[in-house]
Amino acid sequence: MSEHNFEDFIRQHRAGFEEQGPNARVWKDLEQQLKAQQRHSPKVVQLLKRHWLKAAAVLVLVVNSVMIYQFLQFKKQQQDLGTISPELQEAKLYYTSQIEQKLEDIRQYSPEALGLDSTARKELELRNDTYQLLEKELEANPGNERIRSAMVRYYQMKLDLLDKILEELQAKQPGTKTFNHHEREI
Repeated sequence: MSEHNFEDFIRQHRAGFEEQGPNARVWKDLEQQLKAQQRHSPKVVQLLKRHWLKAAAVLVLVVNSVMIYQFLQFKKQQQDLGTISPELQEAKLYYTSQIEQKLEDIRQYSPEALGLDSTARKELELRNDTYQLLEKELEANPGNERIRSAMVRYYQMKLDLLDKILEELQAKQPGTKTFNHHEREI
């Protein structure tokens, strides 16, 4: 069959090739069946409406589990600080005891003799804002040598400052000789 004959054949039998689709009634029936199935099939939203309390309880359990895990990891990190840096722990104990002793000696003087306002007296205390900031940084970065050095330097500067204040107070009141911590131990 040549190409020309084939085209003639298609033209002659065109009506046979073109079929009518299903009539409108069949399409209506299909649409009704689909709608009926959609009504009966459960959706995720419908399931959640029924079981929202269970889903919320599971979510709360998961969140609590994560929080407890993170808390335990944080506690472990804090405990490791003493094992990571025992020399810093020793320095902290030494300097804090020395500073507290100096502060106790300064507290024996009357506020008028000190000549400091409440803000300055608060800054003399060991656990002021600078100290708290350094402690937070040390907890966050226990292995950081610069923070460790800054903490020791803070202790040294605080001790030096308190020594100078005590010397000046003793110089102002020469009649009442107060012994410093080292002289008391002898």
